[in-house]
Amino acid sequence: MLTAKDAVEDKIIGLDAGADDYVTKPFSFSELVARIRALLRRGKLADPVILSLDALTLNPATKTAKRGDKNIVLTAREYELLEYFMRNQKVVLTKTQILEHVWDYNYEGLSNIVETYVKYLRKKLRTTPKDKELIHTRRGAGYIFTDE
Repeated sequence: MLTAKDAVEDKIIGLDAGADDYVTKPFSFSELVARIRALLRRGKLADPVILSLDALTLNPATKTAKRGDKNIVLTAREYELLEYFMRNQKVVLTKTQILEHVWDYNYEGLSNIVETYVKYLRKKLRTTPKDKELIHTRRGAGYIFTDE
């Protein structure tokens, strides 16, 4: 992971989310290349984890999503948002947290971008009328991704 966030808490979150390494800006290009070589020496990478909730599955290796037997076509940003939600199941995520992780911590675009993309994602995740809602709004707090 290459980021400007250098707080210990950010490093822990990044490594717990699956990063093999955590490099903060500014960085030395030669150090980055050495770290990549070290990772490559480890050999074959483990098979990626398939994220799931209810009948929804997300394959980070192929960047594909399915609900039951139906493929869900997502834009790159929708995929990133869904992956962030799936990696943080049952955790209330604030709009600021979502902006920082899915867009960029310096994002200065439309103020309702999170709400807009959550709406797009909710619509795409309901592949049948019987499907449970998975993204829930917590008024004054943010969003939570759960099947409860």
